[in-house]
Amino acid sequence: MAASAVDVARTDGGPVAHGGRQVVGAGRAFALTLVVTGFAGLLASWVIVLDKFHLLEDPDFTPACSLNPVVSCGNIMESEQAEVFGFPNPMLGMVAYGVVIAVGMGLLAGAAYRRWFWLGLQAGTLFGVGFCTWLQYQSLYEINALCLWCCLAWAATIVMFWYTTLHNVRNGILPAPEGVRRTMAEFHWLIPAVHMGIIGMLILTRWWDFWTS
Repeated sequence: MAASAVDVARTDGGPVAHGGRQVVGAGRAFALTLVVTGFAGLLASWVIVLDKFHLLEDPDFTPACSLNPVVSCGNIMESEQAEVFGFPNPMLGMVAYGVVIAVGMGLLAGAAYRRWFWLGLQAGTLFGVGFCTWLQYQSLYEINALCLWCCLAWAATIVMFWYTTLHNVRNGILPAPEGVRRTMAEFHWLIPAVHMGIIGMLILTRWWDFWTS
């Protein structure tokens, strides 16, 4: 449940009392991170959905991001993994990223939320990054192709997940030793950078012969 900016005086995202219960807001940087990553994921999902519709209308349609045998969005869209839940995966992304944008905009407006809300956001981003990890494996080692728009959605979800985790650790929503909290706050950029760096290295080594030919 959100509290208005009038009810919540703190602007650093720290917990405050509201109606006898603790609510937690967020700083502008984290709110903007949610908005930007949400829009990036929404854009990627929207483009993929449009291309999927074109592909259904015309089996010979070639998406603009199908550049070569490796970077081939068409191969990804035609795979079984592209419809895990019985409909195109990006349709789920359009809903999920839209929710994240709404949360970020609310925070920019001064909203603060109770612990269960933040745990829900944590669970949602955890599911998102886990699902993206599975899709990454499928893309690299089963489908044997990459989709650039998918890569944008992966990067957005990774950043979204780790900064949500940082926010929840810093505000005591997720319990962690003080040393861990300080380290995460000081090197907040390192974990998502390493995470994406590992994915980049896997992509590089998976098609090393192609990239170097």
